[in-house]
Amino acid sequence: MTASWKFLLIGAIAALTGCVNAPKKADYTQFRTESPRSILVVPVINKSVDVNAPDYFLSTIAQPLAERGYYVFPLNMVKSVMADDGLSDANLVHSGDPRRLGELFGADAVMYISIERWDAKYVVLATTVTVELTYIIKSTHTGEQIWSNHQQIVYNPQSQNGGGLVGLLANAVVAAIAKAAPNYMPLARQANAQAIDFKGTGLPAGPYDGLFGKDKSDY
Repeated sequence: MTASWKFLLIGAIAALTGCVNAPKKADYTQFRTESPRSILVVPVINKSVDVNAPDYFLSTIAQPLAERGYYVFPLNMVKSVMADDGLSDANLVHSGDPRRLGELFGADAVMYISIERWDAKYVVLATTVTVELTYIIKSTHTGEQIWSNHQQIVYNPQSQNGGGLVGLLANAVVAAIAKAAPNYMPLARQANAQAIDFKGTGLPAGPYDGLFGKDKSDY
């Protein structure tokens, strides 16, 4: 995805969410001090009832991080190496020392992600699809947290249909389809875009981005 398309996506998301207060700018002092070049994304903690959610989500996270200018360790390789080292349990990995992971992979920072919600709820003639995620980055040099973000994306597909009996029937059909086969991927990508690319709360440009070191007024 090009930079122009990313900003169009972010603008569209902002328009859909309506008038909301701008989030408070995060403190990037520690992040700038660490200035990580590489990010290791570890297995995701899954608090949802969908056992496939972690694998689906992980397929969406590497690209936006790389486009932001960071080296991202290949996710399949990471999963394999961690399993061989007895680190296949996501909860144990998240509660462990990131400095050990730094030694194992040679990474500058570790990204921990928790899936808080990944579900579709059906009520009468409406289905609401929700993706809620918590992102944390810790330094592998100090073990300290240097960045965090939280996103919740909610989609009501039937809200786009008209009123009246025809609209009611259409809503019922759309809701049933969404309940049977909800599409979480666009919501996960939106959450990643908002978490990583938003000025003031996202990630500063990494060393492989042309804006590296030039965006301090925004972060």
